[in-house]
Amino acid sequence: MLTATSVKERSLLGLKDLSREEIQSILNRAAYWEAQSEKVVPALSQKFVVNMFFENSTRTRFSFEMAEKRLGAEVMNFSAGVSSVEKGESIYDTVRTLESLGVDAGVIRLKPVGVLQELAQSISIPLVNAGDGNNEHPTQALLDLYTMKKAFGDIKGLTVSIIGDVRHSRVARSNVWALNKLGAKVQLCAPDSMVSSTLKEHASYVSMEEALKADVVMMLRVQLERHNQGLFKSTAEYRDQYGLTEERAAGLSGHTIIMHPAPVNRNVEIDDAVVECPRSVIFQQMTHGVPIRMAVMERAMKG
Repeated sequence: MLTATSVKERSLLGLKDLSREEIQSILNRAAYWEAQSEKVVPALSQKFVVNMFFENSTRTRFSFEMAEKRLGAEVMNFSAGVSSVEKGESIYDTVRTLESLGVDAGVIRLKPVGVLQELAQSISIPLVNAGDGNNEHPTQALLDLYTMKKAFGDIKGLTVSIIGDVRHSRVARSNVWALNKLGAKVQLCAPDSMVSSTLKEHASYVSMEEALKADVVMMLRVQLERHNQGLFKSTAEYRDQYGLTEERAAGLSGHTIIMHPAPVNRNVEIDDAVVECPRSVIFQQMTHGVPIRMAVMERAMKG
């Protein structure tokens, strides 16, 4: 049986408290898994994992499920929309119930910030964060790092611009923590209503013109529902001021790559033609999500 210490070490709740060495180890193991020609390797045979999604995310869930099945694990998928959570059962009770069934690890995505950390204190199986509120999304940042490393050979010394709704972005937070540890220069660009004050001491805010001079230009998804909250006047105005238009993309340095965590609002934060232009690595990011999550799930269930 796993000890409390080993459970904590095998969990991945975020990158803020993960060491540089651990991050590098996951990236290196992902490279190993990407190089394997076999579709399925029974590294996790006879292991059971449950994907617990209290917040919808088809792309992330499918990526985790593909990673788990490629490792030979038995996979159960949990949807809050068809569960007792709709009837009022707490997230804690739901997770404890699934733990009681004998699963070896849980992947969890939820909206409330702080709940995942509380769960990890009382659950005796490793937990992997698939996105919690606007706190962190560690596997997304890891696949982003992996993509940058493949494009440039090393992350140290790169200038990375993260542009958009930084205030509400868990992707931005995980990337800021990890990129700083790996020696990159991180800069942020956002409308005043989308600035995160908590990140100001960890990354400088720059103008859109300055942000586009970076080695990596990472566009964040505009959460269109926040239009009703008055964070931006219209999608057209947002695109004009902060969108990666064809004209702006044409002015990027020849070596600059374009990234986006997806899903993409085409012709809002990034023009349709730019999504699949030669310097865009958006779909490569999605591809890299599988080996990254294979490394993370192997770490969770085997150490």
